[in-house]
This record gives sequence, C-alpha cells and structure tokens, in this order.
Amino acid sequence: QVQLVESGGGLVQAGGSLRVSCAASGRTFSNYAMGWFRQAPGKEREVVAAITWSGSSTAYADSVKGRFTISRDNAKNTVYLQMNSLKPEDTAVYYCAAQSGSLYYTDRDRISKYAYWGQGTQVTVSS
Repeated sequence: QVQLVESGGGLVQAGGSLRVSCAASGRTFSNYAMGWFRQAPGKEREVVAAITWSGSSTAYADSVKGRFTISRDNAKNTVYLQMNSLKPEDTAVYYCAAQSGSLYYTDRDRISKYAYWGQGTQVTVSS
C-alpha cells in the first residue's frame, strides 16, 4: 500500500503561481511513477503531468505545457507540481497518483492504471 497526501492548494489570482505537493508513505516511493490529475466540477478527471520513478522523464497535457512543472524528491518521498501563469480554467481539485514504474511509457495517461490516489487538494484561480 502507498498512502498519498496532497497539500498546497488554495486561491490565487490569474497569472499567479502555486505549488502543490504530494507526500507518500508506505511502500518504496522510488518504485513508482507518479502523476498529477485534476477534476473540475462537471468534468471528467484528466491527466496533468507524469514523471518516471527516477525523475528522468516527464510528460504534460498540452493545456499546461510550458506553465506547469512536475518534479520529485525521492529522499523526501514527495512529488511536486509547480503551477505558473495560472488561468481560471485551471480551477479544479488536483490529485496525485502512483503507478508501477514499469507502466510510465505505456500507461502514464490512463487513470485506471494508477493504483494509489490521494484525497485531492482544491486549486481555485480567480479572474
């Protein structure tokens, strides 16, 4: 089992920045690829970014490319999502999730392939 706890959400004005964090506990964190997802009211959950177990490769949704950065610190069992140039359409509950490290290159965008999820943190961007 892996337990994931997100933090760092909040209210920010458009154009501002926010960093959300996800602390992991349980099984060896470095065995897992990690993803950040978000879900806005009335919309399906969507992938935002993903990162390999080592941090050597990252991937982003087109909607956040160039504005968001995913990173991880395996010594601290934490994955981060730095969000810059935020837009009102970025408003959502943000979730981190973990999947087997071997799935990253084939299944990093597939929600069903993430075995562990956090409870989510709200990010609200005002216009």
